[in-house]
Amino acid sequence: MIDRTASTLRLVVVAGLSAAALTSTCGGPAGDRRPIPDLILHNGHVVTVDDAFSSAEAVAIADGRFIAVGTSASVVALAGPETRSIDLEGRTVIPGLADDHFHDAGGGPGVDLSRSRSMADVLEAIARRVAETPAGEVIVTNSDWHEAQLTEQRLPLRRDLDTVSPDHPVVVVRGGHEYILNSAALARWSIDTQTSVPPGGRISRYPDGELDGELVDAAKRFVTLPVATDRSPDEQLADLAAEHATLHAAGLTTLRLAGISPERYRLLQEARRRGGLTMRLNVLLRPDVRSAPDDVLATVDGWGIVQDEGDDWLRVGGVKLGVDGGFEGGWMREPYAAPFDQGGTFFGLQTMPSDRYIAIVRALNARGWRVATHAVGDAAIDLVLEAYEAAEAERSIVGRRWSLEHGFIVGDDQFPRMKALDLVISAQDHLYLAGPSLVTYWGPERAARTTPVRSYLEHGLVVAGGTDSAVVPYPPLWALYHFVTRDTITGGVFGLEQGVTREEALRMMTTSNAHLTFEESTKGSIEPGKLGDLVVLSDDLLTCSAAELEHVQVLLTVVGGRIVYRADAFGDGGTHGAN
Repeated sequence: MIDRTASTLRLVVVAGLSAAALTSTCGGPAGDRRPIPDLILHNGHVVTVDDAFSSAEAVAIADGRFIAVGTSASVVALAGPETRSIDLEGRTVIPGLADDHFHDAGGGPGVDLSRSRSMADVLEAIARRVAETPAGEVIVTNSDWHEAQLTEQRLPLRRDLDTVSPDHPVVVVRGGHEYILNSAALARWSIDTQTSVPPGGRISRYPDGELDGELVDAAKRFVTLPVATDRSPDEQLADLAAEHATLHAAGLTTLRLAGISPERYRLLQEARRRGGLTMRLNVLLRPDVRSAPDDVLATVDGWGIVQDEGDDWLRVGGVKLGVDGGFEGGWMREPYAAPFDQGGTFFGLQTMPSDRYIAIVRALNARGWRVATHAVGDAAIDLVLEAYEAAEAERSIVGRRWSLEHGFIVGDDQFPRMKALDLVISAQDHLYLAGPSLVTYWGPERAARTTPVRSYLEHGLVVAGGTDSAVVPYPPLWALYHFVTRDTITGGVFGLEQGVTREEALRMMTTSNAHLTFEESTKGSIEPGKLGDLVVLSDDLLTCSAAELEHVQVLLTVVGGRIVYRADAFGDGGTHGAN
């Protein structure tokens, strides 16, 4: 049972477990009332990520929760005839990993560009789709790629796309903020050099003044992508289960979904009702903020959804808003190094008017909602802090774990204001993927300082970690590698002084994520009484070489005591007892 008081989660009673069952075997025998474990893992290196960052040899799980953590001898002694026992043979165990800002595991059903490594690869993939598509039909790519993965480290623009698709309209989807169109697509949606650029958007041009096909943020609204074929609820739930299976193989046990519709939330509720969830989900709901603040609030009220409703599998974490663009449109105090078509005066994109954003934040606060805001640039962060401070003046947000999402470029004057509001920083490893592009956009100094985790920590802020998948690849161990080394896929090391220790990076992906969602009493570390979520790894994250961190393999993932992924390389893991 969970009791929410004073804006915190407090574990009152662990259902089915006695007080004795919540005592670690390290502290002595627990007596006859300790339940018989369903699963024991022993003879390993268990990194608990508790307050002391202590280690153990073995762990036992009963009724979905850890009941014992300690020596192999003391934990194995608890086994009953039906206990499943796994000999780790010295392997490392860590808590289940979380992603603080997740969208999906791939970039959608379009032309797959995720494996492209050159402009030729991109164009070849599109050409193959053109050859099999009826004339006139729109061709769309997935978004699970980035130009930094290409040897040319540049975008495929209109004239590139025209060479392989002169007649079929092509829309290249790049991340969540940008489309690139060929000439046929520009013509289809009547976009030309006379088209007015909408506020919060950009229509880019070649140096000769002609459109290059790039539409950013609000300018994407000119394009209506083909609607995917409707899938039944059962098919959607099957897709969800398949995606979660893929993510479990990477060690993920918890996702914070960063901006979903009420309809998607209802589907997740149905999955929970059917007992079909193997991934723990915390959801941020996203309203349409293009209308007046009162209308936005009426829409939110009409959802019939309450802040923090749910359970350990599915819980409502708040409302997500956004005030600027992404890589190509983060709103800055200083102009971009690459001015695009605006003569050195491009500062990025403000995607929501200041007055409207502040009014919506204040209204949501009055209703008791927790707010998470996407802000990339320092000018965007100024607006977020102004709005949060206005909300604080009316109803305190301190202790309620409002968050700043992304926070790429931060001014030194902004850290104290964040701390005064007790904000949690939701950081991701965007730099790992996009380093070279950010140098192009913002110059080397700002690129090297992107996502300054060390500075956040030094100012006393809690920093949770994640990926922003599918904008960045989803493997959480790649994110951990980047936070420690500041290395990137193609650009080398950026701003090593902003790197963190391995212990700090592991906390970002575990206990700090739990803190972000008010669940630090129930998950994030391997301690008696907490949810039985863990990952077995091929190597020790704390002692392997820095280069090896990126290549550590997940061998076993357990959620609530249930094995949801086992690698072939793990073999039977020395399994004994019931299956």
